[in-house]
Amino acid sequence: MSVERESIEFDVLFVGGGPASLAGAIKLMQLARKKGKELEVALIEKGAEIGSHALSGAVMNPIALKELIPDYADKGCPIEATVRGDEFYFLTESNAHSVPFIPKHMHNKGNLIISLSRLVRWLGKIAEEMGINIFPGFAGKEVLYAEDQKTIIGVRTGDQGLGPEGEPKSNFEPGIDIHAKVTVFGEGARGSLLKEIAKKLDIFDGKMPQVFETGIEEVIELPENHYFTTSKGNDIHLMGYPLGLYTPGGGFIYEMKNNKLTIGFLTGLCYQDPMLDLYEIFIKFKRHPFVADIIKDGKVIEAGARAVSTGGYYSVPKLAVDGGLFIGGNASMQFMPGLKGVHVAMKSGMLAAEAIMDAMDKGSFNEETLQSYSQLFQESWARKELYAGRNFYQALAKTNLSKFLFLGAQYFTNGRGFVDRMPLEEDHKTLLPLKQEHEDMPPGLGADVYDGVLFIDKLTSVYLSKTKHREDQPSHIIVHDTELCINECYRTYKSPCTRFCPGNVYEIEEDENTSQRRLKLNPSNCLHCKTCDIKDPYENITWTCPEGGEGPGYTML
Repeated sequence: MSVERESIEFDVLFVGGGPASLAGAIKLMQLARKKGKELEVALIEKGAEIGSHALSGAVMNPIALKELIPDYADKGCPIEATVRGDEFYFLTESNAHSVPFIPKHMHNKGNLIISLSRLVRWLGKIAEEMGINIFPGFAGKEVLYAEDQKTIIGVRTGDQGLGPEGEPKSNFEPGIDIHAKVTVFGEGARGSLLKEIAKKLDIFDGKMPQVFETGIEEVIELPENHYFTTSKGNDIHLMGYPLGLYTPGGGFIYEMKNNKLTIGFLTGLCYQDPMLDLYEIFIKFKRHPFVADIIKDGKVIEAGARAVSTGGYYSVPKLAVDGGLFIGGNASMQFMPGLKGVHVAMKSGMLAAEAIMDAMDKGSFNEETLQSYSQLFQESWARKELYAGRNFYQALAKTNLSKFLFLGAQYFTNGRGFVDRMPLEEDHKTLLPLKQEHEDMPPGLGADVYDGVLFIDKLTSVYLSKTKHREDQPSHIIVHDTELCINECYRTYKSPCTRFCPGNVYEIEEDENTSQRRLKLNPSNCLHCKTCDIKDPYENITWTCPEGGEGPGYTML
């Protein structure tokens, strides 16, 4: 289909409306104003609004925020609470044991508890006031290259108004080619455009693979008299049950304003058991006696899920190519020992802005000039933090008790441990085939577990994420070989997509008379967490952006 597309020119384009891109865009305009330069800066976001796809009830170190906006409190930065104390527990099946020694990286007193969607929305308003052109509802669908096929010159946004077979409908609107001297990719974890660039420009050459955890989170409204009204600490971290010791992951509970809390559980996608159901792990965590007592009499009012990049320093790609830079979770900017990423994501965007300003002064936007971003990162506190945790997740991913020896050694050697540059295995390679005795599907949690108020099922969770997709469009979830799914994958792993997806996107239906199976997709349920793109053992699933403006509609997470 030949389509005539509009083309728009900007000096700089940020792709993705998260904290990294917004901090970078704001910093760039601040630098331009100081130099008296006029810059045309644009930012595109696939969500319907800035903040609608940002999810993380988070404890945030305010160091980057203070650098960017020193008077952030006076400007109305939406802060849920300030951490007054930490609580750390190890859970067994029925008990919670207070951990007497809280690791130094998890000392959060004085840090800020935030809703990422609210913080991002606030940053978006500041960016607009500074003259940044923000376009929500525009999904970056394709990277644009110069004739040399290695210089990035912008991004093409997705077509809108296509029918289920890709045919244009009466309301068809072609995507727009947005050109820029520099394009900054801040798509968040497992960016679809970053995947395309990685294949073409080999930006992960010599790097460890990016690996991930999936977090399932909720905001719960509580009665007036609740746990945090009397507790010494208002940020709680928990490990152990229901995952056990050998799979990375754990839970958190943070106090929010107005008798609310945010609760979540992250599971490392390096897990080996193909029968593990991520959502059921979250429900088991919530039903633990200690956790259930904290959230009792509450009501879930918002829910969602997302993947988090966890590989750390050795998984950071080449940060600059001709015409392009990579920031935030997209570039593995996550400080895993402290379970925090917002501050390093913001700092990466701010450092990219400094490099862009230098490139503007020189009038050159090739890799050699933009490489100053990498140099600035190497000299920054963000690099120092990531380097201190450079082997942390590798140790966590070990499937025996030696992990604690490695973690202990790292703790006292500033992250080095016994082996520096510990290897990582890609998440899609870690599932173990089912043993013969597990031929029958084990029963999941019974329907009686879900009360529809405090304990909600997957479909209610999707509803409370305010996820919306037009159903008569091409599926944005591409299964390349459905026969592989219903035959080999089913025999070997019993279709793990039906369990690692927290939105019930994947179902295996079986005809009672013929025993024939088929894969049923429900892409309208998709929470955009991208777990399927990461964990599928055959790499048979590719997640792409649906029409711009679709997906979750977070306002509190």
